[in-house]
Amino acid sequence: MVSMPTIDRDAQVHASEMSEMSSTNSSTDEAHLSIGDLADRTGLSPATLRMWETRHGFPKPQRLDSGHRRYSEDDVSTIERVVQHKDAGTRLEQAIRRAMADAQPAAPSVYAYLRRRHPAVGVHRLKKTTLLALSWAIEDEFCAKADRASIYGAFQKEHYYRKAQPRWTELARVARSATVLADFGSDDRDASPVEVHLADDAPMRREWAVVCDAPDLPVVLTAWELPGQSDVRDRDRLFESMWTVDAAAVHDAARVCASVAGVEAPPVSNPPGSSADPLAVTGLFNRMVSYVDRLS
Repeated sequence: MVSMPTIDRDAQVHASEMSEMSSTNSSTDEAHLSIGDLADRTGLSPATLRMWETRHGFPKPQRLDSGHRRYSEDDVSTIERVVQHKDAGTRLEQAIRRAMADAQPAAPSVYAYLRRRHPAVGVHRLKKTTLLALSWAIEDEFCAKADRASIYGAFQKEHYYRKAQPRWTELARVARSATVLADFGSDDRDASPVEVHLADDAPMRREWAVVCDAPDLPVVLTAWELPGQSDVRDRDRLFESMWTVDAAAVHDAARVCASVAGVEAPPVSNPPGSSADPLAVTGLFNRMVSYVDRLS
């Protein structure tokens, strides 16, 4: 039985940084506006806003425990940008895409952003071998089968990616776009997948992520490596992990990756409240169990 490593000062610092990001952005990220408030602030009617949400998945409300929908100050700003693009002659769908691309997430970390933005997603402490099994299952059951997916992978170190490169080269062949992030010596924008260098102080240097942003098979796995594991075997390294097939969370994760990578943010392609098909999730679970058994 591997003993659980002590959460040292680095972990406390990380938690503090996440708290600071949350408090810094609380004025803009807190969803407190009703659709009537949003209409008053933006000059659009509630009917128009509902039509945009139904047809384009935007704006995306947050739901309270009571079931009521609420919007944030960020939504107001993004809608204003949509209106500006539309008034300039841009078609509505393109205007939404451009405005969403402009609205970059505040946190340069998939894990931190999802913890803050989607607190309902469960957090589990997993070993590297379990994460490998789940990652491979996602790649095989979702990334390889999804319809024109935008896929992202965060590998921490280049040599971890090189081991997976043949798989990801094949995934890139069928994907809409494919981007990988690690401590590469430099960017390689001509590679397939696109290779993005992470700076020494980049939060995602400590993260593991697989993101498949697709209309039919959305999924995200993100994990943050616990510090203080220098004496732990590589296969037994522990991560705090989250994964979900909720389309809204997946799209948020994709936007964070796109922001960090400096590539075009993917378009909003999922209707509100959508998620992967239950049969696909069952296939993912079965595949993961098979891989866990193989690695154990």
